[in-house]
Amino acid sequence: MRTAWLSLSALALLPIPARGQATLSDAAARAKAAWSAHDPQALVGQSSNIVLQIPGADPSSPLERPQAVELLRRYFRPAEERGLDVTAIREVEPGKGFVELARHYVVAGTAELRRETLFLGYRLIGREWRLVELRSAP
Repeated sequence: MRTAWLSLSALALLPIPARGQATLSDAAARAKAAWSAHDPQALVGQSSNIVLQIPGADPSSPLERPQAVELLRRYFRPAEERGLDVTAIREVEPGKGFVELARHYVVAGTAELRRETLFLGYRLIGREWRLVELRSAP
């Protein structure tokens, strides 16, 4: 009985692998992959409310997850990605960070290459970096 107790105690001391995005760099890589795939559900992840400042979204208040996903889906629809680079990853204070992406794309049916900078704000909730804000700048 004592051996079993010691074995269970030892297991309790082992580190528990983190779910989701363990680091802000992991969150940046997932955001880049989700944006490149035009997958708004993967981009939003488990976030419950998000402030979106993109064309077609009212930036005045946070949106619930389903609304944010739908607006992002509409925003992705006419675009064809030509390049997406992570240009900055910073934790500005404990539990708060941001990721900057440089996006190159064309509107479907055109050849004009457009550029956009995306700023993604994250909060560390438990062991997961969750998207809380997305801003677009030309």
